[in-house]
Order: sequence, then structure tokens, then C-alpha cells
Amino acid sequence: MRKLLPLIGTPSGSHPGGRSAMTCRFRCGDACFHEVPNTSANAYVGDVIAGALSRRAMVRAAAVVTVAAAGAGAVGVAQAPAASAAPAASESAPAARRTHKGARGLRFSPVAPNTTDAVTVPEGYRQNVVIRWGEPILRGAPAFDPERQSARAQAGQFGYNCDFLALLPLPGERGRQLLVANHEYTDEILMFRGYDAANPTREQAEIAWAAHGLSAVVVEEDRRSGRLTAVSRHHLNRRVTATTEFRLTGPAAGSDLVKTSADPTGTKVLGTLNNCSGGVTPWGTTLHGEENFNQYFANASRATEKRYGIGSGATERKWERFDERFDVAREPNEVHRFGYVVEFDPYDPHSTPRKHTALGRFKHEAATVRLTHDGRPVVYSGDDERFDYFYKFVGSKRMKHGHSRAVREHNLSLLDEGTLYVARLTGDSPALEIDGTGKLPGDGEFDGGGEWIPLATATAKGAVSHVEGMSAEEVFVFTRLAGDKVGATKMDRPEDIEPNPVTGKVYVALTNNSNRGVGSNPKADEANPRHANKHGHVLELTERWNRPESTRFAWSLFLVAGDPEDPATYFAGFPKEGVSPISCPDNVAFDPHGNLWISTDGAQLGSHDGLFGVATRGERRGELKQFLTVPKGAETCGPIIQDRRVLVAVQHPGEIDGATVEKPASSWPDGPGRYVRPAVVAVWRADGRDIGV
Repeated sequence: MRKLLPLIGTPSGSHPGGRSAMTCRFRCGDACFHEVPNTSANAYVGDVIAGALSRRAMVRAAAVVTVAAAGAGAVGVAQAPAASAAPAASESAPAARRTHKGARGLRFSPVAPNTTDAVTVPEGYRQNVVIRWGEPILRGAPAFDPERQSARAQAGQFGYNCDFLALLPLPGERGRQLLVANHEYTDEILMFRGYDAANPTREQAEIAWAAHGLSAVVVEEDRRSGRLTAVSRHHLNRRVTATTEFRLTGPAAGSDLVKTSADPTGTKVLGTLNNCSGGVTPWGTTLHGEENFNQYFANASRATEKRYGIGSGATERKWERFDERFDVAREPNEVHRFGYVVEFDPYDPHSTPRKHTALGRFKHEAATVRLTHDGRPVVYSGDDERFDYFYKFVGSKRMKHGHSRAVREHNLSLLDEGTLYVARLTGDSPALEIDGTGKLPGDGEFDGGGEWIPLATATAKGAVSHVEGMSAEEVFVFTRLAGDKVGATKMDRPEDIEPNPVTGKVYVALTNNSNRGVGSNPKADEANPRHANKHGHVLELTERWNRPESTRFAWSLFLVAGDPEDPATYFAGFPKEGVSPISCPDNVAFDPHGNLWISTDGAQLGSHDGLFGVATRGERRGELKQFLTVPKGAETCGPIIQDRRVLVAVQHPGEIDGATVEKPASSWPDGPGRYVRPAVVAVWRADGRDIGV
């Protein structure tokens, strides 16, 4: 097995979750320092799984010691408890496990943990920057000049802080694809020389509005080198910003809860904010989750606003000074028009994007889609907040095939009718046996079951609430409160959720929760090595009969992140001396072989964030290998894993406490003396062969 390099010490002064103070300010409005929005008495999944972590870790550690003591010979390994949700492959450590290079798709030399101010990739791989913040993509847009930037220029240029990425086919244009990117938020202090956070200018605010949103840009492959580059001024290139008109659809559209003085119909919204992860639909559109929208709104006072973490004072960016719609005291319903899943049609540059209220309103981290056997869409989404929930929407209308306008319009309405559910998880061992001592329960294993609890159903004739004391419109606008009422299970920041296209199992990335056990928050038991869970974990769900419309599922712990030398970590039963350290799982994706790829955000092990691949089945299940790291201060986002190319969004490089335009903390991607710029990076094998084979 590869000898892992010693880990670098954890940086001092880190904010909860490993983010810098600057990240907390600009990305999520210091969410980790606000009072926890969820004060319900619902069960906390961390308390449910704590005992399992320590018990399984002890068994796994003993097995690893047995293998190490046996030397090179083939030795049986004590079998760790297998979960009914995902029966693990035999852990008898056959010779093949030691002699093969890795699972198919993961046969590369892992990148060692590091703090290099660059994108570091495996030996034998190459990379290039596909597109940077500010590069012109629309006709008439000027070249990027950060010293003379304007809102008009930015509206025609690639936006800031790219997150979710999608690559779509472009029929009839050989070697080209259509790239869609989210632009989650802006770092004004790294965008504007001499920025005064207490007194931003209107021009700076308007530039930031234009830097938010989405970009669609055609990209072209150089088959000789493997490079992927943007095609500027293509007719399909498009920018969507914080002032683009959107259509509000579904059961809450037109409700009194979403009507404003500027829009008395409650159906037209300007802009989209804080788009984090998303998904691609089978009918060729992209979905984008509005996440930390709360940070843009000032002067809140209602209990419903507190539940969504909306502050009672001024905002960080102070946009309320320039547009009263960001002032809740003046325009109380504007905030109810954000926090949805956005659907964008990248093949129609004149289409109006939609916000689907039937998928609920919360801090959507993702929106990934699979179809039922009869062609109805199922959408999974996490609410990225400490102690909050994850959800599923099951549509009632079937997808149609074809390319006519009528078919397109039908498919664009699929997410407006159906039932919204929230997850409740339970353990399968008696509570007395989970005593916090690490003692194995009587059944010799730890796993559990769960149910999807219906919240509301939307139909063409109206909507029906399944939550006592709440109307259907209230459920779709105040979805968090609905989850509280039905007893959903509190989670450790549910982020990306994605079904494996090969096995059908669903994976939930839970990034971290350093607030467990703090103050009145749910406490950890003594045996729980994850008290103040700063590294996160990944859950594996199996829907009953492997049907996405099922209302029952089994669940197990697939990966418990951290230093493999920590006995509390767990890698689906794989020997821990053969895995890379990982912390704070965020976005997930799958390669064509069914391997899970995980990008991280706020890693707490001293190394920069990165991208990791892990086998989900077979004898190498749980073998996790680091594929790349990103520059100083950056987060790895939006991974796309194709046969011959990997793409990642390098978000907020140089976002370190104290950094400014004048005192940059990173020189990526263009070197010293140039502005630090978020960008999209492509990676490929130098020999042109498939990734990891």
C-alpha cells in the first residue's frame, strides 16, 4: 500500500467547518455564528449514528492490524458489520486487492495532501484553465479589465465563483459541448481595489449583481492536446444575473406569500442568488439550487425569517441601500421568492428561467434527477444547514420524448406537479444497546431504515397539505417549518445528494457540524468520536425495491471522513492504510464505472481541498484516492467525470483572512501581479486514454 505523507497541522484561527472568516462573511453570511435556526425537538441523526462510528471503527482498526501483522501473505480479515442498505463485498483481503492498481476508473497514483498554490493532478495527467471570471462570452462584451470593470461589462462576461458545472452535448458541432456554470456568490474584497466594506458603492453592488447567477458557454476540445477552451460569442452563450427576469411556477406561484409591490401577480422574480450545486435533467435542462439566499436580505423580524437565518440588521454587502427589495422591513415578501430550485434551458437563449416552488423553499444544495420506471421525475435535494433535513420530490407527470416545442414545454412543467417528501431516519437496534460505550449491539451490526414523509402534493387543480396546521402554500414557502412539524431527522449539513446511475443507490454528503454539543444543541455521547463533527461523512441509501418513488429506504454509513489513523474514521470496510485522508465532503458525482467522486469544502486536515474517487462496489469498495488538490483558499466544486476528462470549478481561490486585491493570498491562476480569479479547470491523461483505467 502507498505510504501516506504526514498531514500538515490544522490552521489556527479556522472558523467552524474549516472556512476562513472571509468565506463565512461572503458566502453564507456567518451562518456558523448565528443561532442554530432549527430549534425543534426532532431526532438528531448524529446521536443515532455516533455509537455505530466508534464500534465499526474498532472492528476495522483490529482488521487492519491483522493484515499488517500478516505481512505479504493472503490473510483473512475480520469482517466489519455489513449494512442491509448496501451489503459490502467480502473483506477477506484476496491477493487481487493488493496487486491490482485499483478499481477500474480509479487506477491513478493518488495526489498527496499538500498546500501548493496550484491545481495539483496525478502523474501522467495534464490540465488547463477552461475559462476564468471576467472572460467575455457574449457578443459586444469587452475584454476583462478589473481596474475598469462595469456592470454592463460583467453582464457579458463569465461570472464569479463558479460552483455547479454541467457539460451538455451540442449536436452538429463536432468536438464542442455546452458548459453551464453556477456563480454562487461574490468576494467584493477580492474583486475591487480599495474596497470599503462599510461603504460599498452602487457601481460595486451592480457589478456584483451581474457577477451572480449562471453562465452558458460553448467549449471546444483540442483533440491533439486534450485542452478544453471556451468559444466566445457563440449564439448559445448566455448570462443570467441577479436582475434577469424569472418565472415563479408551481403551487406557491401567485400566492399572497410571494406578491410584492413590484410584482402584484406573484409570478415574476428578478434574479437568482447563491446558486450552489444542481443537476441535469433527462430532458436536457439544468437545475440550480438557491442556497444561502438569507444573507442578502436585511432587517428581518418575523419568526419564519429567523428559521431561515435571515438577520435583523444590515447585510454584509449592504445591497438594501441600493434596492429596497433586499430590505425585508420594506418589502417583506421578496425574500419568499428565493430559496428554490431554478430550471434553466441552455439550448434556448431566449427562454425565461423558472423557479419551481413545488420542490420547496430552503437552502437547496443540490437538485439531482432520476426517473421512475414509468418516466416520472424524482428530485433529491439537501438543506445545507446544521441540524436540517434532506428532501425528495416525486413528480406525477411523465416525461415525453422528442424535440418539438410542445414536448419541450410539457417537460418544463414536470417539476410543478407531484409530492414533496422529507426524510426520517431510524436505527435498527434497541436504544439501550446504543449506550455510548462503543459496545457492539446484540445484532452485531449497525444500520437502519427510513421513511419519506409527505409534506404536500401539487396537482393541476390545486395543492393539498399533509402537514397539520399548515396550508399547502405555507408548506411550499416555509418548508423548513413543515419538516419540523412532521419530525424529520436532523442532519449534519446535508449537501449534495446523488443517485448512482449504475447501482441506483443514493449517496448523501454531510459536510460537517462543529456545533453539535455546543450550548443547547444536541449532545454527543461519550463513545462518539465525532463530538463536534468537523470532518463529515457520507450516507448510502437504498430505496425499497430500488425504486425512486418508494417511501421507504434502508441506510448505512458508507464513509466517515477524517485522518485514516483516527479510529473513528470508516471507509466502507476497506483497509485504512490504503486510502487518502479526506475531510468535509461537499459535491458528489459518478464516473461511467459507478465510482463515487467527492469534492471537499473546508478540509480540516491541514491540506488544501480536493477531489477524491472511491469505489462503491466490488472487492475494492471503500478504496478512496485523491485525484487533485486546489490552490490556497479555494474550494473544489462542480465535479464532472467523463470517460476522458475531469472538470472542476475552482471556487474562491485566495479567500484567506486578511487577503485583499492589494495583498493577495494566492497568485492562481495567472501568477503574481494579476488578480486572483475563480475558474473552471479541465484535467485529462497525457496519453489520451480514459481516466483511471
